Amino acid sequence: MKIYNTLTRKKEEFIPIDEKEVKIYACGPTVYNYFHIGNARPFVVFDTLRRYLEYRGYKVKFVQNFTDVDDKIINRGKEEGITPSEVSEKYIKEYFKDAQSIGVKKADIHPKVTETMDDIIKFVHDLVKKGYAYEVKGDVYFDTSKFEEYGKLSKQSIEDLEAGARIEVNDIKKSPMDFALWKSQKVGEIAWDSPWGKGRPGWHIECSVMATKYLGETIDIHGGGQDLIFPHHENEIAQSEACTGKPFARYWMHNGYITINNEKMSKSKGNFFTVRDIIKDFDGEVVRFFLLSAQYRNPINFSRELMEQGKSGLERLYHAKNNLKHLLDHAKGNISEEEKEIFKGYEKHKEKFISSMDDDLNTADAIASVFELVKELNSTMNVDHSKEFIQKSYDLFMELVGVLGLLQKEEESLDEEIEKLVKDRQEARKNKNFALADQIRDELKERGIILEDTPQGVKWHIQK
Repeated sequence: MKIYNTLTRKKEEFIPIDEKEVKIYACGPTVYNYFHIGNARPFVVFDTLRRYLEYRGYKVKFVQNFTDVDDKIINRGKEEGITPSEVSEKYIKEYFKDAQSIGVKKADIHPKVTETMDDIIKFVHDLVKKGYAYEVKGDVYFDTSKFEEYGKLSKQSIEDLEAGARIEVNDIKKSPMDFALWKSQKVGEIAWDSPWGKGRPGWHIECSVMATKYLGETIDIHGGGQDLIFPHHENEIAQSEACTGKPFARYWMHNGYITINNEKMSKSKGNFFTVRDIIKDFDGEVVRFFLLSAQYRNPINFSRELMEQGKSGLERLYHAKNNLKHLLDHAKGNISEEEKEIFKGYEKHKEKFISSMDDDLNTADAIASVFELVKELNSTMNVDHSKEFIQKSYDLFMELVGVLGLLQKEEESLDEEIEKLVKDRQEARKNKNFALADQIRDELKERGIILEDTPQGVKWHIQK
């Protein structure tokens, strides 16, 4: 597998530090609100990376943090009349609900800043002792001039970064590019005791500490959105490598931006959509399918039209799944030599799927190979085929979509009322009362139940 490494700006053969286990750290949410469609992209991308590496035989240790101490959390607490910890716990629970809706599995470890405070304080203290950080009036800053390779991820010098960045005005820092490792307590703020007085950590230090604590001083893959390259990931590298003297991460992966109807997402423009908003109109699995429809490094445009296209594409896949399940219910017998040859043709799509995923996790081409398989299944599969052949074909199809985290929901059982309607429609057709049959069919369609009449009986599926 080749991965585009932001650090080197080229695709590199992926070689994990330990052949037995891949260590991945992905930046998680700051939990003060429901996460938006832009946040959802890295969650889905790195969930898919994890699934694919596991599919290829690796054991993966996946860590995604929760930033549960932040100015936004403190402000939200004031707005809602609750404590910062109550805010963060509330939105961590909501995160898991929305993440589950788009098929994102829980990480192996979800560390929180508040539960890592002693480790953070020790890390900052070590940087001060080594001369990479300094304290001024209870604040501790990282001295970027002491880290010679500062700027190596964003490929800019300190001078260029200083000229182009929006730097916080602060007269007590030695340099405008120096960043906070520890912030002294302001009136009314949550704080922890430290060698520099009461305070709380800066944003960047949190990820360095949680990554090294749970994955070691050098990890395989660090991921996040493109917007995190500078300053967040640049600062993570500086403070981590200054502290340990070792490379922090071997591969840096960053997903591209999401625009909304070809415009940058912004609350002021009124085009800010949380996943919670979107799944009121579209199933969460449609959101996942949409996000995987482009290679992760490419920008992707979110619009209702494109979501409708994604919905249609996902329905085609569910239709293929249901066709195969229906055929399985009526088929018998073992696979024939002729069927073995046909199946070899199917496996070519698996090879193309793997080749695409090996090429820097190209989910767009991988999905295309799945649809090519579906096209061939639709043109060759029929009731005369053996049960063993249909089962192998079904397993192959589900194997590939499973790597993408798609089609994992089992079709829900029809409740008694809908079951009765299906039977009433069949009875109406038997009695040649086609007007009533069509009326029942339309009523079921309004409820999202799609019926299909086949020689083997009525098939149904839930519209996504």
